[in-house]
Amino acid sequence: MNNLEFIFSILPFAVIMLLMYFMMIRPQKKAAQKTQSMLDSLKKGDAVVTIGGLHGIVDEVREAEKTIVLDCEGIYLTFERRAISRVKTADTTTAASNVNSADVEK
Repeated sequence: MNNLEFIFSILPFAVIMLLMYFMMIRPQKKAAQKTQSMLDSLKKGDAVVTIGGLHGIVDEVREAEKTIVLDCEGIYLTFERRAISRVKTADTTTAASNVNSADVEK
């Protein structure tokens, strides 16, 4: 009877640990893997946004130093790769240019 009581007293803690794993740790690992694959796939010509909000075009990727050089309208800045928050897709860039051109026409 003692063993059964011990198991039932430990069971809620085990369930909480499993819930924490599936609700918090696992999604965080997936997000980290997605970010790492995005950073690994950076190449020259990609439009990116840094964590500081700076928009630029990748001019050079230095694998050994884990840095990239961004072309920000003729100004070349060097950042660590982990400073890139996202890669802008062609759809986002096209939509933004359409909005800007509509504002200019008015």
